[in-house]
Amino acid sequence: MVRQKIKIKMIDNITARQVTFSKRRRGIFKKAQELSVLCDAEVALIIFSATGRLFEYASSRQMKGEDFQGLNLQDLLQLEKALQTGLNRVIETKEKRIMDDIAALQKKGAELEQENKKLKQKMDMVKMGKSPLVMDSSDIGMQEVVSSESLNNACSCISSAAPSSLEDDSSDTSLKLGLPFPNN
Repeated sequence: MVRQKIKIKMIDNITARQVTFSKRRRGIFKKAQELSVLCDAEVALIIFSATGRLFEYASSRQMKGEDFQGLNLQDLLQLEKALQTGLNRVIETKEKRIMDDIAALQKKGAELEQENKKLKQKMDMVKMGKSPLVMDSSDIGMQEVVSSESLNNACSCISSAAPSSLEDDSSDTSLKLGLPFPNN
């Protein structure tokens, strides 16, 4: 029986993604250990899960800070340098990601503040009755012009309508609300 190749793309189902991650993580650690033994190679493997959890493998126990018995001073210095270089790379990557996240959040915050100012100005203009409320397509998806006077007229028309005419479905009478045009 021939195994079918799967299309490599992110797995949408979170549970299936986690199961696949666990199985493949164990498989890659096994391959790293086999490569180390078969080829007498030093292999180090670091994996961060989607949740940020660290998984690591090192073929040399010395990379984990263990078994220093056969090392002389020069070997220890080389090991220290290799570990420090790796640690510096990890720290730089972590700091870059944190700074990128901070920058993105600051940009989003500035955009939200600008939008808040615009909306506040529109509300102030409406409250003062100086300008009609104009909502463009970015506000609600359609254009609508409503003055405070027309809103008051509509409310007074609706409240003065007789309740019996609202209850009678067979009535031929209909209520039409129109927006007044300015006489400039």
